[in-house]
Amino acid sequence: MDSRRQNKVASLIKETFSEVISRDLKGAFGKAFITITNVKITPDLAVARFYLSIFNTDYKEGVLQQIEEKRFDIKRHLAEKLRFNLRKLPELEFYIDDTLDQAYKMDELFQKIHQEDIEITTEVSTPKKESKKK
Repeated sequence: MDSRRQNKVASLIKETFSEVISRDLKGAFGKAFITITNVKITPDLAVARFYLSIFNTDYKEGVLQQIEEKRFDIKRHLAEKLRFNLRKLPELEFYIDDTLDQAYKMDELFQKIHQEDIEITTEVSTPKKESKKK
């Protein structure tokens, strides 16, 4: 369970990181749409783990690699904006968050199962007409 301080720092960093991505580094990642789904801070406030959802691209790992390459610029922008709120900015780690993709896949599977159930139910409920032999 995270402490109140961890949650407060995580929320502040998440909000500021979102601003940096949308304003300061706009267009740096092509047409990829990046959302921050979660930020976790270690108890010693030394590491911030960003969980990102990346849309509008087929190569999510490539976009994540670009983010990793711009880590120094991102940290510099964050430090400028948070200099009065934090003494030391935590190290940044980035991960792809696939939970939304998995939720879509599961939803599609449930819809498919539901459709198959409807088809089976209609087959069972409609009696077949048998032709009588004379």
